[in-house]
Amino acid sequence: MQKIRFGGVPEHFNLPIHLALEEGRFSKEGIQLEWTEFSGGTGQMTQALREGTVDVCILLTEGIIRDIIEGNPAKIISGYITTPLIWGIHTGADNSLQHHSDIYDKTYAISRFGSGSHLMAIVDATIQEKKLHKDQFNVVHNLSGALESLTALESDVFFWEKYTTKPYVDSGQLRRVSEFVTPWPCFQVAATDTILKETPQAIIRMLRVIHLRCVAFMMAADSIDLVAQRYGQKRVDVERWFHATEWATHGWVSNKMLDSVVHSLRAANIISQKNAIPDLVWRRLEEFS
Repeated sequence: MQKIRFGGVPEHFNLPIHLALEEGRFSKEGIQLEWTEFSGGTGQMTQALREGTVDVCILLTEGIIRDIIEGNPAKIISGYITTPLIWGIHTGADNSLQHHSDIYDKTYAISRFGSGSHLMAIVDATIQEKKLHKDQFNVVHNLSGALESLTALESDVFFWEKYTTKPYVDSGQLRRVSEFVTPWPCFQVAATDTILKETPQAIIRMLRVIHLRCVAFMMAADSIDLVAQRYGQKRVDVERWFHATEWATHGWVSNKMLDSVVHSLRAANIISQKNAIPDLVWRRLEEFS
């Protein structure tokens, strides 16, 4: 039995992985999958991959690409969610902020520097020909920290996945000022160079389980109700999310998508124009395909 330490955020996107675990699909392929939740998001997971405390993670596309370019010894091994992420742009219930156009001189709550909540804020500002400064960012570590910071008016703006924050918008704890749609597929599966070198066959088997379970999840009649029950969301919200979301069913990763993300990261000065671009995607040997 090959142990693989696998990480992801505690959000509804990752339900197919949990279902595969519960159904014993990984163990049938000789894989002992150990799941770890990272409430701090992509920034926390890229650090874990660097430190070797996990082997595989599901991360935001822009976050893992940036971190590999900056030296993370890891590779993208498959897409995971092939549709864009819809970010809600939020503020606290008692904040006077009202319009998207008014956010660019405010204080942003972010989970970590290099996280999606950080990078998307910069990409959004760049598209609007605005510039954000480092002292505008307030590190709050996770969604709970953001709720506390926004409620206390210590931060004004918070980018986070729209449907994950919907219950807090419905309860009145947050107000959604606007939305921002990621201009590329939102989640990738990445693995450390170490695990790819040591057990490539196990990684291939793991991906096969994930892809097949994602197919089953997209086709199952009860998936919407299951997400609503497990994640405490309204069925109507889950229904909208489900029909706007598609999971990868194979390991192919678009070179055009990678080029577009790198272009946007450079345009936003998140990575330097001088940064050499290493191999971002695992090139499987034919014998392991």
